Amino acid sequence: MCNNFKITDFAAIQMAIDACAAAGGGTVLIPEGEWHTGPIRLKSHVHIQFETGAKLVFSGAFEEYLPAVFTRWEGIECYNYSPLIYAFRCEDINIIGDGVLYGNGEKWWPWKKLQQEAANELCYAQANGMPVEKRIYATEKAALRPSFIQFIHCQDIVLSDFTIQDGPQWTIHPVYCDHVIVRNVTVLSKGPNTDGLNPDSCNDVLIEGCHFETGDDCIAINAGMNEDGWRVGRVCKNITIRNCTMNGGHGGVVIGSAISGGVENVHVSNCIIKNTMQGIRIKTMRGRGGFIKNAMFSDIEINEVSDQAIQINSFYEFSTVKPLTNTPSELTDITIERVHGCGAGSAIEIKGLPEKSLKNIVLKDIDLTAKKGITVLDTDSIQIENVRVEQE
Repeated sequence: MCNNFKITDFAAIQMAIDACAAAGGGTVLIPEGEWHTGPIRLKSHVHIQFETGAKLVFSGAFEEYLPAVFTRWEGIECYNYSPLIYAFRCEDINIIGDGVLYGNGEKWWPWKKLQQEAANELCYAQANGMPVEKRIYATEKAALRPSFIQFIHCQDIVLSDFTIQDGPQWTIHPVYCDHVIVRNVTVLSKGPNTDGLNPDSCNDVLIEGCHFETGDDCIAINAGMNEDGWRVGRVCKNITIRNCTMNGGHGGVVIGSAISGGVENVHVSNCIIKNTMQGIRIKTMRGRGGFIKNAMFSDIEINEVSDQAIQINSFYEFSTVKPLTNTPSELTDITIERVHGCGAGSAIEIKGLPEKSLKNIVLKDIDLTAKKGITVLDTDSIQIENVRVEQE
């Protein structure tokens, strides 16, 4: 497709996107320089391409992100402020090129301390019979922060080669999407809950060659939370993560804790994780339900993590809102092999529930040094082969 639309020919970036879509698709070119914008809504067959030296600075004025749009906030459907870049029911959308996207996240971050009342209502909405169309939270009083990039019910997405910095909350957040590629993207975020990349009830996602320094989990795979996740019932599956680096944040590569719709077929390989709290982390808690099955982690280096280098934990102790039920999750067929590193607080922690033990866990060819060794609780059929842990 040869239609090119330079943003310098339009009064606003959104106008260039709209013109591109009206022409049947093409490329919106963002040249070198600093460009200021409000929220951007992408459309089918529109490709954003940055020239080297291009920088997009998103407005910190909250009112510009109205009207409210359909979204998923921490695993629960609602209507909230628009993400900074948003697409709904689109196909063939790209953001590519050596540019920088800056989200003015510090304007939003204080809302973390103000969100609890709205978060309580939203997280219990499904249990209390509140329909999605009534869950409207786009107010400063509610203080629920939007994601930076969020695509919902989209397919054939490519994100590559840019740097994205300091958004309001989760950074790259595809929801109910198919065929997503994120390649050679750098995510730098330091605010509360500013996860790097959250595939959320998606199918066929490839994440490769990316670098993360985040204020929360670097990559976190999710599938809806509690009763609302059960209602939607959409599995997050066929996720491939390879050749990525994580330097700082909470978990390096994480599954959970919002796994209520289920997670399956995850393959993580050839990653380097350092200076995080956890390295490989699988987390859930009573009340989440759902499942994790067929997850493989291999050829991973983990250094200088403050807590666990490897953790599978059904007793996850943190949640924005406490679940209403004790429904356990099912965790089975998880393999972790060829992992090495030093400087962890704890090498390996594996904890199932007394009423729902873990099944078919394989730890193989692992060499770690840590202050604490190995803990295994409530786990059936665990295989430990050629695992060496040196306690500091």
